[in-house]
Amino acid sequence: MNKQSIGLLGATSLVGECLLRQLIQAHRHVTAFSRHPMTQSHSQVTWQQLDTTHQTKINTAEHKISAWLCVAPVWILPEYFDLLLAHGAQRIVVLSSTSRFTKNNSSDSIERKIAQQLITGEELVQAWAAAHGVEWIILRPTMIYGYGRDKNVAEIARFIRRFGFFPVLGSAKGLRQPIHVEDVASACFSALGTLNLRNRSYNLTGGETVQYREMVKRVFEALDRPSRILTVPLWFFQMAAWGLGWLPRYQHWTTAMAERMNQDLRFDGSDATRDLNFSPRSFKLATEDLPGQN
Repeated sequence: MNKQSIGLLGATSLVGECLLRQLIQAHRHVTAFSRHPMTQSHSQVTWQQLDTTHQTKINTAEHKISAWLCVAPVWILPEYFDLLLAHGAQRIVVLSSTSRFTKNNSSDSIERKIAQQLITGEELVQAWAAAHGVEWIILRPTMIYGYGRDKNVAEIARFIRRFGFFPVLGSAKGLRQPIHVEDVASACFSALGTLNLRNRSYNLTGGETVQYREMVKRVFEALDRPSRILTVPLWFFQMAAWGLGWLPRYQHWTTAMAERMNQDLRFDGSDATRDLNFSPRSFKLATEDLPGQN
């Protein structure tokens, strides 16, 4: 991969911020795109505000960006296909999610919609790339966590802090592969630079497979609190989801989340290990991976 600027969509997301740091450390120049105006914070980063009307005229001779990373939701990427072509995109790494598989048959209609958005987004990216001769790599991480800002482990930690316990359905022995956000960012950067790989998709898994109950136990340990995991029936989750739905932070909690506690959501990530030299860390929460007190 040459030293030309790298285009980054989703730069203000959690993965995007990690990618910015890694790219800066690698002495790469980044053109970072955001819907909101951003101030220049580093000499290697040029911020560009996205034109939501998609009418910006671009001088491609002055703004050539052949390599792109998209860590925004994959289903919004088609909105910016013209932007990518105007900049002369030749290669793109796109972040999707294994939720396209795990939520496709969810009992919750909103989750099924998300899965379909992921599936459709990936299909549109592949069709567009094929039509315009753009190389693509799609990466699908499992459960992302890190820096207390994710919607998985951090939410468990916040619940424990607030209520002092955590409810699970049945044995809660469904398998999980939590993956740290820094490892996701590293895989994105590696995929962009591994030029002999093209038009491939990879599942990204964490370095350790744990049962859901064990994962929750480790959150208690990281918080330095006694492990109070309560086994409750499904009707409890149905009532809790209704009650917590009045609180903005818990509006996305559903009974489908409880049902998955006993489902194995395990994926084979050996091809990413082989092709991307991907070596993710084990699931061990550091202090900085916990949400702040609020």
